[in-house]
Amino acid sequence: MTTRHWHPRLTRALAVGSLVAFAVSACATGGPAPAADAAVAAGADLEIRNELGQTPLVAATKANSIEIALRLLDAGADPNAKDSIEDSAFLYAGAEGFNEILLATLTHGADVTSLNRFAGTALIPASEHAHVETVRILIDAGVPLDHMNNFGWTALHEAIVLGDGGEGAAQVVRMLLEAGADPRLPSGGGDSPRNLAAGEGYWNLVAVMDQFLAGWARRRAEPRPEYLRVGVRWHHYGPTIVPPLPA
Repeated sequence: MTTRHWHPRLTRALAVGSLVAFAVSACATGGPAPAADAAVAAGADLEIRNELGQTPLVAATKANSIEIALRLLDAGADPNAKDSIEDSAFLYAGAEGFNEILLATLTHGADVTSLNRFAGTALIPASEHAHVETVRILIDAGVPLDHMNNFGWTALHEAIVLGDGGEGAAQVVRMLLEAGADPRLPSGGGDSPRNLAAGEGYWNLVAVMDQFLAGWARRRAEPRPEYLRVGVRWHHYGPTIVPPLPA
């Protein structure tokens, strides 16, 4: 039985984060995942940077090298470490819809409030690109819904302005609204989400918002439920009476 020895260049390529070149070279020697294990076992610095400021995890994420990224995360790589253009594994996976890596970064402590170079959350570009399942993951993870980036846009604004107005965009708009995104919040330019959609000619998105806004206005006009008016606060273990709320 032949004992396999990993070429030193492969270990170094992983260690400095050149995952694209590494993955190509590794194909001739048994695949990238075993080499990743070998590099980690050899004590490779998980947070070392390449010329782009990328850690091995960021480089693996940008190459969508799922196996390598997962192994690096399991070994303790930082999901929040950013490269020279402010991309972390979490932010980039969210923006590009790399859901397996995204879920793993969340499991390993990704900061859901972290911001990219545009001062935006991961949810904003995910919404722009209509990555429906990614948006669902990020909403469930607690990424702020109404955070506004340097362009004056929230996730809802970008889903409209930079999206294609298709069915994916409609699903994302609906999901954001149902999750609690503010349908009245104006963009940095002063336009409401509905007006932005109308301005783009995305009448399907206008219809989604009109339907939501009609229900939203109706709910706001309804009398408060009895338990709110008499001041009953619900806990997971049952109700507790508190002083009555103001009329």
